[in-house]
Amino acid sequence: MHKIYVPKGEFWDERKEQFIYTKETTLKLEHSLISIAKWESKWHIPYLDSEKTNEQALDYVRCMTLNPDVDPNVYLRLTIKDIQKLKDYIDDPMTATTIKEDKSKTGRGQRITAELVYYWMTQFNIPIEFEKWHFNRLITLIRVCAEESNPKKKMTKAEAAKSIREINAARRAKYNTKG
Repeated sequence: MHKIYVPKGEFWDERKEQFIYTKETTLKLEHSLISIAKWESKWHIPYLDSEKTNEQALDYVRCMTLNPDVDPNVYLRLTIKDIQKLKDYIDDPMTATTIKEDKSKTGRGQRITAELVYYWMTQFNIPIEFEKWHFNRLITLIRVCAEESNPKKKMTKAEAAKSIREINAARRAKYNTKG
């Protein structure tokens, strides 16, 4: 969870031609599958594969909000520094796990949506409670499940021959024999 403190304040609303006053608020935000699903259900485009307008980006912050009944004007008071910290939080992998990219595998070019991620969760028997995890951590878990469920890659003939030579050399040295 990420928290952003927004102090009380006032600002001029040019459309309504009036001052708007906001109370101090600490936004509790969570970049999760739930947040992405809420956003996609409103905008009808994949969150991960799209350029977002300022309005869409700000709406994603609303979708991430865990606090109930937040004054919508509070979001207009977010600073550039707040937005940068939020971007850093969203980009954080939230795990020490790294997965080696296989350059020979090409993706199917499918667009990743919340429903596709829920599908992957069901395929790998990942409990639904994990939808509240930081999204990047959930995706890493799904990738680990996919890697572990793939059959192990067979050795080439050259790799197998090299392995046998190394085993034989180790045995010759251990038993002090010539062959």
